[in-house]
Amino acid sequence: MFSGMQTPPFVHLHLHTDYSLLDGACRIPDLVSEAARRGMPAVAVTDHGNLFAAAKFYQEATTRGVKPVIGCEMYVSRGSHKDKTSDPDSPGAGRANHLVLLAETQEGYRNLIKLVSTGFLDGFYYKPRVDHDLLAQHSRGLIALSACLRGEVAEALTEEKEAEAREAAYRLRDIFGKGNFFLEIQDQGLEIERKVNPNLLRLSRETGIPLVATNDAHYLSRDDARAQDVLLCIQTGKTVSDANRMRFANDQFYFKTAEEMYRVFRELPDALSRTVEIASR
Repeated sequence: MFSGMQTPPFVHLHLHTDYSLLDGACRIPDLVSEAARRGMPAVAVTDHGNLFAAAKFYQEATTRGVKPVIGCEMYVSRGSHKDKTSDPDSPGAGRANHLVLLAETQEGYRNLIKLVSTGFLDGFYYKPRVDHDLLAQHSRGLIALSACLRGEVAEALTEEKEAEAREAAYRLRDIFGKGNFFLEIQDQGLEIERKVNPNLLRLSRETGIPLVATNDAHYLSRDDARAQDVLLCIQTGKTVSDANRMRFANDQFYFKTAEEMYRVFRELPDALSRTVEIASR
């Protein structure tokens, strides 16, 4: 596909380092070195619920000439973040959805700090959680992506609740403002993605909310999938031989090259070029 032409640029906007504790396996120096080697203009770090990597990431990236995009994949409670009556990973009202936030400005960075801190201080129950009211109070200067299959929009589409997905998309767009909220589309070759992605595309066309492509990177190369699997076992108190345990479906959750991403999303080039536009902001 790219024979005789240069691959257009792409920026990873959804990525977990080893500060996504016992889940991510990207070491920051290795991540930044690889981004620099590939000539990527920027890279984002969006660890689960925390900003532990921010200072080290910023220092490493600026030293190597890679623009650091500081973000976080938040846990957003369906009800009040102070409600501590049900496991946020269980179905129902207490369930927490994922939402990727990226700091566009200094004000956005301060708001991101406020949200993360409040998630730990007031909303911690199994995980640090915020809610929609908190997001609305601290939305200025932030760019939001609808996240993975655990995001509010994608989860509703998975359950074939299109009206609920549309309502969630509009609510998040209203919170962050037009042009600051994007529908995130991923394709790691999962069967559920083949079901959800056409509906995401249709929802984008109906609402005018743009798509942005990500890969939910949890490790640097495909060879690191085994190490990341072991981390998950440690986190969940399971062994690798356990048949019934949390695990990733395949080895596609890695720091893919721009060429690899354009092969996956060959029919959605705008969703890929939009990553560079967002990073430039």
